[in-house]
Amino acid sequence: MKIFAVIDLGSNSARMTVSEIMADGSYKVLERMQAMVRLSKDMGPDKILQTAEIDRTIKALKDFKNTLTRYAEVKICAVATAAVRQASNQAIFLKQVEKEVGIKLTVLSGEQEAHYDYIGVINTLKVKDALILDTGGASSELILVNNKKALHEVSVPIGAVNITETYLEKDKVTASSLFKAFTAIDMLFNNIDWLRSVQNLPIIALGGSNRTLGKISRRANKIQDTPLHGYRIEHNDAFDIYADILNKGLEQRKKVPGLAKERGDIIVGGMLPIISLLRYIDSSRIIFSQAGIREGILFEYIEEVTGKNVVEPEPATLTIDTEDLA
Repeated sequence: MKIFAVIDLGSNSARMTVSEIMADGSYKVLERMQAMVRLSKDMGPDKILQTAEIDRTIKALKDFKNTLTRYAEVKICAVATAAVRQASNQAIFLKQVEKEVGIKLTVLSGEQEAHYDYIGVINTLKVKDALILDTGGASSELILVNNKKALHEVSVPIGAVNITETYLEKDKVTASSLFKAFTAIDMLFNNIDWLRSVQNLPIIALGGSNRTLGKISRRANKIQDTPLHGYRIEHNDAFDIYADILNKGLEQRKKVPGLAKERGDIIVGGMLPIISLLRYIDSSRIIFSQAGIREGILFEYIEEVTGKNVVEPEPATLTIDTEDLA
């Protein structure tokens, strides 16, 4: 048995999953932790990680590291995504984390991030043909799956935080701002050659903003006990939820059941990519996934150390779902 911890430092949140790996390739999730760090906040056109956000992030990573001291021996894989990937002061930040926390972060490329998303999804959901969308704080990853194989994997520099900071008001969003944001996203999608020929596929949705869409739907339908992993909604339901959110100001959004207060100021921007994509490929449904980068890294490691394909855990283990993990 091995203890394996995956730390995923995203642009909006930092997350850690600690798992116990068995010799037969099965695993058990021992702990999950999350902190809203907003690392990509106020990076600006020069893409500089700011001092307050760095301090907040380092505190969260220290908390993760302290939690791991309860295990006699643990293998740590720590990765960083879009905010650090784009940062002009990336090298300084990585050195500071290694010095103050004792963790060495590996910066994933956008394509690597997309590939780990694919591995996480394909091993936990019955997927044959679909388009995967992972919306983060400063980037979104798209993966075209055909007959269970990843045909295309790409990352685009749009996410909940940078869309909001670039185009949208944090309180009541104006029509002109929303139009500019939609137009910018459509232009990015137009630059993905293979995406133009994708039509009518279901969208498998990952990332905090997308999962929030599913949580709001479950609350509205009074089925919040239903696991979010594998939960489905129709495109019209997604449009109705988004329209309702658009009608609300910041304080009203914070009161929406299923929407974590910490996401209230960025949720309009955070849901924009999936709403745009539904229309762009004329998709009729969304399937939500709680498996993504961390699970993809875990599954790759399981195969590496055991020589076996991953054996899925019990659904209850995989689909841990609390408001703190929004």
